[in-house]
Amino acid sequence: MRLLLIGCTGLVGRALIPMLQSSGHDLTIVSRRSAPAGLPSGCLQGLEWVQCNPADSISWEPSGALQQALAQAQGVVNLAGEPIAEKRWTSEHLQLLEDSRLLTTRHLTKAMGELAKPPNVLVNASAVGYYGTSSNQCFQESSPCGSDVLAGLCQRWEKAALEKPEATRLVVLRIGIVLAADGGALGKMLPIFRVGFGGPIGSGQQWMSWIERSDLCRMILAAVENDAWSGIVNAVAPTPVTMATFSATLGRCLGRPSLLPVPAPLLKLLLGDGARVVLEGQRVESERQAALNFKCHFSELPAAFDAATNSKSH
Repeated sequence: MRLLLIGCTGLVGRALIPMLQSSGHDLTIVSRRSAPAGLPSGCLQGLEWVQCNPADSISWEPSGALQQALAQAQGVVNLAGEPIAEKRWTSEHLQLLEDSRLLTTRHLTKAMGELAKPPNVLVNASAVGYYGTSSNQCFQESSPCGSDVLAGLCQRWEKAALEKPEATRLVVLRIGIVLAADGGALGKMLPIFRVGFGGPIGSGQQWMSWIERSDLCRMILAAVENDAWSGIVNAVAPTPVTMATFSATLGRCLGRPSLLPVPAPLLKLLLGDGARVVLEGQRVESERQAALNFKCHFSELPAAFDAATNSKSH
């Protein structure tokens, strides 16, 4: 298939692009960057690279080359969105979090609707933050939306994706914490743990719903290729863990102690309300993965850490 990829040049895209290419798909990348960032050099041959206006920092509007690329696409993967938990949640940053997701997705679905033959499938990102936070509930795809800021953002994000053309199959992946050594939460924790100063963040009792990066990429590939995939699917491994277990397991994997907790007040000082993402977790599982005959290769945390930290292919 000819696939159009949006927001796929970061943590997930670095593994997703080679996987899609090795499966025989032709790729057009939409990016604000004029050159690839962190992609294996062997992946660059044959890629079409469509650059957005660099001044447009939050969204893209299809015009010219973009509109032509979309018209030629049989499938679209939209992972666009500013990182959630890397900065303080000022009013300006909250607006950026929303606009980078909603405006991009709205522009995309509107442009798709104007095509005589829209793409066959749209795989759109969402997040497990949709469910809100809880210390004791276990959330499935059928669970209701939460009531906090992040849950509201995810709900509006998914609603924007629903504006796709009727002929386009929609798969919304509610993604958990993506484990990879070169970015994301694990990438930030590894240097600290490797020198022996790692430990749980906050109380350690909050739930961590995670997925190893290659499993997420396999899930996106399956969603693109398999017509049985539609609607909401939780992109998480089947074994969520508490932060205390997450930290202890990472310490054992690296052969380092994991005894020094990161105090919640310090994290709140650094991230403001954004600290809630890591201080108040949610236990998320998937009832739909089994129905779709999808099984994570890395269903247990030790194997996922080994894959993330020891293999360049992940």
